[in-house]
Amino acid sequence: MDRGASRECLASLLSEEAEQLRGFEALLEQEHQALRAKDMARIDSTARLRQDRLGTLARIESQRRSLCTMHGHSGDKVGLEALMGWCDPEGSLLAVVRTCAERATRCRDLNDRNGTLVAALLKHVERRLSGLRGESNISVIYGPQGSVAGSQVKRVLGAA
Repeated sequence: MDRGASRECLASLLSEEAEQLRGFEALLEQEHQALRAKDMARIDSTARLRQDRLGTLARIESQRRSLCTMHGHSGDKVGLEALMGWCDPEGSLLAVVRTCAERATRCRDLNDRNGTLVAALLKHVERRLSGLRGESNISVIYGPQGSVAGSQVKRVLGAA
């Protein structure tokens, strides 16, 4: 593949990646709203769309790595930079690469935020289930002598 064709292929992949990341960012925002509203139908819907979007992003990354290795470069950031140095010496694709990197970072942060919310919701559900089962929600606390608090014999010190 010649320099011009390689640049066009890379430009197409980067453009598609930028569009997919833009959609993924919006989807993560929708997922957050659904989680906050505890809207199970929307949560399920966004989960399916999320998997589709991640699959598409993985395919794009695989194609980009293949393009790099086809030209004798590694499939990582260093290889991408080497490929771009060869097929895009004027650096016209750098802005798209930066945009993709920034958007991917935002997506990671949004995903982490949603994961934290999911963990909190699951913990809340677990506590409620424990209560329904009659299990204690009290954490084990150790006393000054290392014994479990609550395991000592209790005495009545007085009555009102």
